[in-house]
Amino acid sequence: MNTQQPMHGMEGKVVLITGASSGIGEATARLLAARGAKVMLGARRVERLEALTTQIREEGGTAEYLALDVTDCDQMEAFVQTAVEKLGRVDVIVNNAGVMPLSNLEERKIDEWNRMIDVNIRGVLHGIAACLPVMRSQGGGQFINVASIGAYEVTPTASVYCATKYAVRAISEGLRLETEREIRVTLISPGVTESELADTISDEHARAAMREYRRIALPSQAIAEAIAYAIAQPEGVDVNEMVVRPAKASS
Repeated sequence: MNTQQPMHGMEGKVVLITGASSGIGEATARLLAARGAKVMLGARRVERLEALTTQIREEGGTAEYLALDVTDCDQMEAFVQTAVEKLGRVDVIVNNAGVMPLSNLEERKIDEWNRMIDVNIRGVLHGIAACLPVMRSQGGGQFINVASIGAYEVTPTASVYCATKYAVRAISEGLRLETEREIRVTLISPGVTESELADTISDEHARAAMREYRRIALPSQAIAEAIAYAIAQPEGVDVNEMVVRPAKASS
């Protein structure tokens, strides 16, 4: 765990993280807890959440966890309410859970399209719906929505995935405009990053292309640092969008 002193604005903040069992979510949980945040972790793989929570506590951090399928609105409501009950409030939610089963449209992988829509779009909306009333009642809070470089450009096999990330970008901007200065909204768009997202690709050709693409992948820690930066800013500073990608990336 990172042992440096807590950053300004991080100490004691309650941060909820979806998709926290691996990749960017796990790296973010470890980093924020090390810097003094209290983290509430959600994902479907409970055994991983339990192990991560135990490690954070053993290293002096504060962590709670709950099984969470972001496509289930009731589970998201329970996740947020458990955070309020155990940790007292909700300062930040990192809507990070996502899937990326790439394929050409002509493959007609309709179930996979629907899964991306459910997790990548509805999951973010469920996080907003559950947290917004809590943050309103507190008089403040922050949404950090994890999109992708795919929110800015479309590539073959990624049409539906990119569409979901364009949607997250649009939703984030709309939320920022609707909440004005009371609630901060940050869109984090990673370029190619080490994660388990590629494991969800069932199409053989798309999977091979992604393995080649990921040869220059960023470590998940790099995205966690970007998230930490956005959270740690003074209350009057709202980091609206951050695109983080490998220095050697061609696009």
